[in-house]
This record gives sequence, structure tokens and C-alpha cells, in this order.
Amino acid sequence: MSKLIVVPTPVGNLEDITFRAVRILREADLILSEDTRTTSVLLKHYGIQNRMQSHHKFNEHRSVEQIVSRIQAGEQVALVSDAGTPSISDPGFLLIRECVKQGVEVECLPGATAFVPALVVSGLPDDAFCFEGFLPQKKGRQTRLKELATETRTLVFYESPRRMTKTLAQMAEYFGNDRRASVSREISKLHEETVRGELQEILMHFTSNEPRGEFVIVVGGNPKRKKEPI
Repeated sequence: MSKLIVVPTPVGNLEDITFRAVRILREADLILSEDTRTTSVLLKHYGIQNRMQSHHKFNEHRSVEQIVSRIQAGEQVALVSDAGTPSISDPGFLLIRECVKQGVEVECLPGATAFVPALVVSGLPDDAFCFEGFLPQKKGRQTRLKELATETRTLVFYESPRRMTKTLAQMAEYFGNDRRASVSREISKLHEETVRGELQEILMHFTSNEPRGEFVIVVGGNPKRKKEPI
């Protein structure tokens, strides 16, 4: 049956993929890939030789209509990103939105998403949380941090190694040096690491130790803004 299937891929260890995801990738008429070089490593590992097409933030605006037309013509298309679940801080939303608009069936498989294990191992409350993804790099960055300073739910962010110390310093400034936090990097990979403590302590750690890999920052909510029981 023709449809778009969103297929999560491992965030690190290639074994972190479901049997169903492997089957879908083998059966797909076309695999949309954020970076075909990265996806080819996964496909080669599982002996999959299906056709791939690049689908990333620089071309997705131009290719959406063509892809939807292919699905409407009877093809089954699988969408993957470099790691994790497509459209979660990765390309995919525009295509999914257009499919929904055109009445094309969309299915999303359960699977890897980097922030879930980072949130669970943080030791911070995870019954309610606010996923922010990547902060704005320039315009609106400080404004957003000010807004989030009063948020009582646990906050979850993604960050790159080159901006880690800057981001931690800004969080310490706006949230407070003593706000509890946890930083996980290289999830499910050989050098996986989680550093827990107050924001100032974590900043000192990554100032002394060069940030490497992809990061998930988990910050405790503002305890001073929690509502008192009625």
C-alpha cells in the first residue's frame, strides 16, 4: 500500500534498530535520506540496496511535491534522518505536513530518539517535560532563555560541541548557577558519558574537557515557580 513511512534510525549503535524498521527499509520503493553517505553505512550493515534520494533542509522545500506525487502514484517511501526520528530537530515536517494535506497516509515507526534516554538517566523529574530542541543560534536566543527561566517542567535541549560551553554559560546566567542539570553525549556509542550536577559545575567540567560528540542537555525546572497544593 502506498504511504510515507517515517523510520527512526540508531543514534549511535547500529544494533539499536527494530526488526520492523529493517524490513520496511528493504521493502521501500524509495528511501529519503538526510545524508546518503551516512544512511549508506546503515543500509550496508543490514544488506539493504534500495534506491536512496537526498532529502534535507536545503532541498526539502523543492522536493516535497514530487515526493508526494510518487506516493500518490503507488510507491511506498521511507523517510530517515542521519540519526533518531525524522522531523524531531531534523528534516521531515514539511513532507509530513504536505502528505497529511493531500490525504496521503503517513505512518511513523517507534524507535530511537536521543532525548529520551538522556532524560531518563538524568535523574531529574520526567513525568512532565518541555522539549526545546536546538536554541536559536542568534536572533531570539536570549529572549527564549529568559522565557524558559520560569518554566517549572524539566527542560530538554540539543546542542553541538562547538556551542556547548557558550550554551551552558548562558543557562547558568539565566537559570542560575545552582540549577540542577544533566548533560549526555554520544548516546549508545563507545564514549557515551553523562555528567550531572549544578549548571556551574557542568560548565566547569566542559571548560576543562573539550566537548566532543552530540549533546543532550537536561535542566531541572524552576523550583521557585511550582504551584503550592490547594
